[in-house]
Amino acid sequence: MFGLTLEELSLLRRLNTPRKVQDYLDELPINFEPEGDTCLSPRRVMREKRAHCIEGAMLAALAFRLHDKPPLILDLTSSFHDLDHVVAPFKQHGAWGAVSKTNHAVLRYREPIYRTIRELVLSYFHEYFDAKGFKTLRSYSAPVNLSRFDRENWMTSDENAWCVAQHLVDVRHIPLLSRAQIATLRRAHPLEIQAGEIVEWKEPRAA
Repeated sequence: MFGLTLEELSLLRRLNTPRKVQDYLDELPINFEPEGDTCLSPRRVMREKRAHCIEGAMLAALAFRLHDKPPLILDLTSSFHDLDHVVAPFKQHGAWGAVSKTNHAVLRYREPIYRTIRELVLSYFHEYFDAKGFKTLRSYSAPVNLSRFDRENWMTSDENAWCVAQHLVDVRHIPLLSRAQIATLRRAHPLEIQAGEIVEWKEPRAA
């Protein structure tokens, strides 16, 4: 199925709830990209046992697909001096939640309690700040169904799935804030900034 091996299918079929998908991703070390920028396919994530946000979101989307949910990812975009984030939204009990691969204490899994995608995205707003405490979340994409990239073998390619990453750059994003709202944002408290510095995986030191 989808060109996956029996071993890959067996692993993904065990991930039959969003919680199990999140638990699996949490166990994977973060991909620090020591060889340069990557966008690993789910096959490579399972094989190399590492992932960053978009790679984790793609694996989650594939797991959802094998359990009759659409393979969706969602792009959260920040102001120019911060990093974007990608999650895998899912719908359960009529509400939206998200699986999220991150190295930080925040921007993680969201329970399926949000009525709309906008509500889901806004749940990340107050935790989304840079090292100086400036709140940086600015826009989001509509959920992207990864089946559109089946011809590019996004699930099993040994090459980087740049087609997915580039689409997230090109797709229309919906603004969250007005200029007036941005101008009056309060910085995160120093305690929040300190908590935001907690990481799950330490980056290996260069030899």
